[in-house]
Amino acid sequence: MEQGKNKFYVVGLTLVATLGGLLFGYDTAVISGAEKSIQAFLIDSQGLSTFIHGATTSSALIGCIIGGALSGLFASRFGRKKSLMIAAFLFFVSALGSGYPEFLFFPKGEASIGLLMMFNFYRIIGGIGVGMASAISPMYIGEIAPANIRGRLVSLNQFAIIFGMLVVYFVNWGIANGETLDWINSIGWRWMFLSEAIPAGLFGLLLFLVPETPRYLSLSNRNEEALVILTKINGKDKAREILNDIKNTIEHHSGKLFSYGKVVILIGILLSVFQQFVGINVALYYAPRIFESMGAAKDASMLQTVVMGLVNVAFTVLAIATVDRWGRKPLLIVGSIGMAVGMIAISALSFLNIIGIGTLIFIIVYTASFMMSWGPICWVLISEIFPNKIRGRAVAIAVAAQWTANYFISSTYPAMMEFSGGTTYAFYGLMSVLSAIFVWKMVPETKGKTLEEMESLWRK
Repeated sequence: MEQGKNKFYVVGLTLVATLGGLLFGYDTAVISGAEKSIQAFLIDSQGLSTFIHGATTSSALIGCIIGGALSGLFASRFGRKKSLMIAAFLFFVSALGSGYPEFLFFPKGEASIGLLMMFNFYRIIGGIGVGMASAISPMYIGEIAPANIRGRLVSLNQFAIIFGMLVVYFVNWGIANGETLDWINSIGWRWMFLSEAIPAGLFGLLLFLVPETPRYLSLSNRNEEALVILTKINGKDKAREILNDIKNTIEHHSGKLFSYGKVVILIGILLSVFQQFVGINVALYYAPRIFESMGAAKDASMLQTVVMGLVNVAFTVLAIATVDRWGRKPLLIVGSIGMAVGMIAISALSFLNIIGIGTLIFIIVYTASFMMSWGPICWVLISEIFPNKIRGRAVAIAVAAQWTANYFISSTYPAMMEFSGGTTYAFYGLMSVLSAIFVWKMVPETKGKTLEEMESLWRK
């Protein structure tokens, strides 16, 4: 019965932390419904270029890189809980500011360069929140979760990201449904951004109810507080044992970033880079456009995107169910092989100029393979492979690398497609093959190990 209570408590803490993941998905996807209205209101009305349109649409990614890089400093200095509170505040400010960028300084409804800059400023603020939450939410879950269910709990964060995207697609559709284009272009897009204030406010309030992580408390010499939380999670006897392990790792180490060697940092960076270089965000961001370019009608391409979204959710659930049973490495390698098969097949079909149901099938093979492997498992590994004393800074480096790789892959896709669609997909297929080799050769298995046992592996 005690163990059941413990699990209920841990799952409760995890669900609060995963709201950071939900807002990550919500904030990055909300632009999809508002993008054409922003173009009409702020870009076309002033005769600005498509480059400015692209930069405005993706401006939040700049904030994501900044937030990812700052996350380690915030997590180490203010703690995991307070850093998530700061992220929640940034989400809230961004939601209000993006929905009403005229606030204080500009007349409502009058487009200007200044207003465009203000809109981008608020989107970047939200991006900083995304970057921080993308690093600190998995870190928080990883540091409170017992070793035997840690993989499943951290994987819930990836599910929350996808669920956040799914929620905002329905919210955007609900706001725009049955309304005139003029209303959407003047009012509707504002409600899309403002809607994010609701989950952001809820996230901020619920964070007052959760504790700081025991690992951070011990790092801050608050061992009695750490023991109380560890006891609630693991039971009395196990809690004392885990606390002693945590204290040993802290007392016997300098805490310098490369003091465990450069390999652990390199593995964290490569996990992040490969997660983006396999081309997943191209498949997610440009799915309707990909299907249209392959001959699907506009309505059919949106339907195919919905099918792909449902497959993504189903296979993320598969990863959550199996990550603590099968382990991290087998899932990553199987996923890499599936992605390689999907992308190389799409490349071949593109070179042969064959368009049809086969293309849809192989895109689904590719995205399903990603969602049951690299989607959630990359975050699991990033949250657990780094030693206690360097975790905050090391996670920040890995996450900043991930957002930088995301920006690079997303921004080069149109130019690469202009050069050759077949070559573009072949490149992502090659990256999938290399990702499998990298995991096989370099990544340690972390299934069932405590964070302190992982630390002893790097010390050897």
